[in-house]
Amino acid sequence: MSAQIETRTGYLPQKPETLAAYLSGVERVRNLLGGAPSQWNIAEVGDGNLNLVFIVKGPQGGIAVKQALPYVRLVGESWPLPLSRAHYEHMALSEQARLTGRLVPQILHYDETQALIVMELLEPHIIMRRGMIAGTLYPKFAGDISTFMARTLYFTSDLALTADKKKAMIGAFSGNTALCKITEDLIFTDPYRVAELNRWTSPQLDPYAARWREDGDLKVAVSRLKLKFLSSAEAMLHGDLHTGSVMLTPEDTRIIDPEFAFMGPMGFDVGAVIANFLLNYFSQDGHEKTAGEREAYRDWVLLTVEQIWTSFREKFLALWRENPTGDAYPPSLFQGEQGEALLEAERQAYMDRLWTDTVGFAAAKMIRRILGLAHNIDLEWIEDKDRRASCEARALTLARDMMVNTGNYASIRAVTDAARRVREEIERY
Repeated sequence: MSAQIETRTGYLPQKPETLAAYLSGVERVRNLLGGAPSQWNIAEVGDGNLNLVFIVKGPQGGIAVKQALPYVRLVGESWPLPLSRAHYEHMALSEQARLTGRLVPQILHYDETQALIVMELLEPHIIMRRGMIAGTLYPKFAGDISTFMARTLYFTSDLALTADKKKAMIGAFSGNTALCKITEDLIFTDPYRVAELNRWTSPQLDPYAARWREDGDLKVAVSRLKLKFLSSAEAMLHGDLHTGSVMLTPEDTRIIDPEFAFMGPMGFDVGAVIANFLLNYFSQDGHEKTAGEREAYRDWVLLTVEQIWTSFREKFLALWRENPTGDAYPPSLFQGEQGEALLEAERQAYMDRLWTDTVGFAAAKMIRRILGLAHNIDLEWIEDKDRRASCEARALTLARDMMVNTGNYASIRAVTDAARRVREEIERY
């Protein structure tokens, strides 16, 4: 990869010792924090793959600050990345806020030159992935995430938008090519070939990685998914919608980090959520101190997966029936009882096709988190490599079948039943 780093005039990566001076010049932020800059406590807390994240607390309040770096933080300066991704994140957050209200953090300030966004501080919220590793129940999550996905996907699709507005959205997000390229390579290509950045639990999973590189059926299936990702601009996607992009408490859910946003296939977002729940399901064996102690939590994880899809489908369909404002399926073509019956049948068929996409994309997301570059701490935090590999082998087995034999998974229950079966059948290390 090229090591050439491009920035913009005036851009400066922030540090705790420089950020106070910067924020003191933003009146809204200064008033929210209160006191003098010397009284503010600033800590860099970013543990993600790409960006700087700061928590700033003053005498009266706190904020979160996110700044893009001109390279991939996980890899370093050998992998340049454009600062413009902050622009797309800000644009997506603004649209998500319009459509979903408090399901995303409030934006307090945006600086395009600095590629920097100041947002409300979410406390006592934690990253959902960490809570699920600890076995915390989140009874509101299925309802909240299904609402978020239904509203953001429906209202940015041709079902709700006129053609000119939809094309304007495609144009607005079309420049986020560098982030899309990360997805295209790391999810749909690298796990199926020899790639420098691939990694897995070795030597335990060496045979799996080798088989994936030789599996023609799998390569054809993932390439079909990649083609849909490249060409199907169905709606505005979050683009990286997993349990690491959710901050929550048992009572409140917020979706964060939409810097991968673009106009793409809806099933990619829905599949990403389901994939991360399935990975957590398989990981629970590795976090148990005694066999079976997390059985109730495993049941909750799979029940929540079922609720996520079922609620999403119901809400999406309800939005379509109540808001048929797009240029696709104009109501004037479906008048009367017979017309409405035809349209309702087409709505159900549309959701069936969306489910098929969801199954495939979920499988691809599971595979990349085990054989690709960026892994999930659900599995990475299992210290015993044999136990970790056992959990990962089960997830890979399910994911391959979901991708190659998608037709066998006509319902969400078929997926959760298969997850239970695979967990019991695959030999443990």
